[in-house]
Amino acid sequence: MTPEEMGSRLLYRDGLMLIINKPAGMAVHKGPKGSKGGPSLEDWFDALRFGLPRMPALAHRLDKETSGCLVLGRHRKALADLNLMFRNGKVGKTYWAIVEGGPEADEGRIDMPLGRLDDTKGWWMKHDENGLPSASTWKVLGRAEGLTWLALEPLTGRTHQLRVHCAESGFPILGDNIYGKAPRHGGPGMHLHAREIVVPLYRNRPPIKVTAPVPEHMKKRLKACGWSEESDAALVTPPLGLSRPRHEEAGADATQLKRQ
Repeated sequence: MTPEEMGSRLLYRDGLMLIINKPAGMAVHKGPKGSKGGPSLEDWFDALRFGLPRMPALAHRLDKETSGCLVLGRHRKALADLNLMFRNGKVGKTYWAIVEGGPEADEGRIDMPLGRLDDTKGWWMKHDENGLPSASTWKVLGRAEGLTWLALEPLTGRTHQLRVHCAESGFPILGDNIYGKAPRHGGPGMHLHAREIVVPLYRNRPPIKVTAPVPEHMKKRLKACGWSEESDAALVTPPLGLSRPRHEEAGADATQLKRQ
């Protein structure tokens, strides 16, 4: 990825926050192996300063193979506020997934506590009756032969929550090579996309709602389930790019810092 390519993924920008469209297949930050683990999105955050002295930083995480809306804080105070919103469940998150098989009903809720598969290493999770409470809702948006298009909302924020909930419910996410049926290498790519995020950033303004366009690797199976690329184009947030201004130019940063 180049700085220009990173800039082309910018979906929202103001004085406190950026929202970018994360590509599937790239980690958001360096892992325990450091640079040996390959490139991460953080490597290109310098291109997203837009005149501020510090690079933006991650307000939350997405799995390496998950695409879509990723929120960044532009300075320490904004980042702390965003972290708290995510921690307290104030941020609305909707994911799109293509799952193998699918539920019989058209909508429902999964309440399933989760714990780590191995307490000594790694972050793989499992259904654990003694684990942390975890809840997700789902709604069927379309169906095809052997596949279902779901809208998923995690009501809690556990690691790999949606992936484990879907797999343990009998409809694993297509391309999930940890909890699903996909091979470790050479599979179709995980069909999980952070479609929409709603952030109540300012007290006296409506929440900021951003919708990420569908990644290329999901389009074929979404179309089979009834999705239309033409009608979807009117719903997504158009990329801002590196050079297009938003509404934090000049003194607007200071105004927004007052948390109107």
